[in-house]
Amino acid sequence: MFSLAVLSLRLRVSGFHQIRRSTATVVSGNKTSRLVRERLKQQVEEMKSLFSGFRPGLVVLQVGDRDDSNLYISTKLRAAAEIGIEAKHLKLPNTTTQEEVLKNILSINENSSVHGLIVQLPLDSVNSIDTELITNAVSPEKDVDGLSCINAGKLSRGDLTHCFIPCTPNGCMELIRQTGVSVAGKHAVVIGRSKIVGAPMHDLLLWNHATVTTCHSKTPDLPQQVGRADILVVGAGRAEMVRGEWLKDGAVVIDCGINHIAVIW
Repeated sequence: MFSLAVLSLRLRVSGFHQIRRSTATVVSGNKTSRLVRERLKQQVEEMKSLFSGFRPGLVVLQVGDRDDSNLYISTKLRAAAEIGIEAKHLKLPNTTTQEEVLKNILSINENSSVHGLIVQLPLDSVNSIDTELITNAVSPEKDVDGLSCINAGKLSRGDLTHCFIPCTPNGCMELIRQTGVSVAGKHAVVIGRSKIVGAPMHDLLLWNHATVTTCHSKTPDLPQQVGRADILVVGAGRAEMVRGEWLKDGAVVIDCGINHIAVIW
């Protein structure tokens, strides 16, 4: 999930730390979300008209009862219902074993009425569960989060039309398009290398013809790398990691992070 801190910086930089007078154009994530949902709703209606009795089905599988996961899932279920997808929530207790999770996934893989399966991460169990094993157990044809090695491998090789793409990087690309800035030929910098955001974001930018640099916690010259970016996507788990004065004039900046900042009253 990305915050709505998407800036198309036309004059001077409006950064994460306000150091100098600046002007920025904020790209509305809410507006973009509405446009995407309207487009998807129309596509679902078209599919239903072509195939009598067809209704796309989605299952969100959760292990445990984390508050943040509950919030994310409720948002996904509402969005699915809004566009005409029949979404179900399969919630397993935090005592669930790895074998039990795999059994449920294999059952869903074989269910022809389910077209997409999301495994909500992290898996909140008192038992040891191999997340990589679980995500790779999802049928690639139903892996709508794009986390299996098959979908991730296709993305890394540039086979974008035959794989599912993780939603946050895909959303970032949609927001960049909303700015009117062409990715092709630009120098893009991605901060973060997670399998959910950073790595697929790098691949998407690369196969859309940007020159891409990935930075992370071990990058020694982060300010210099950020300063070269025409497009900057931040997917790091640390608040205020990027300073405004590092950014070049005219850069497009997208912050994908959700971070807690303590407020002292």
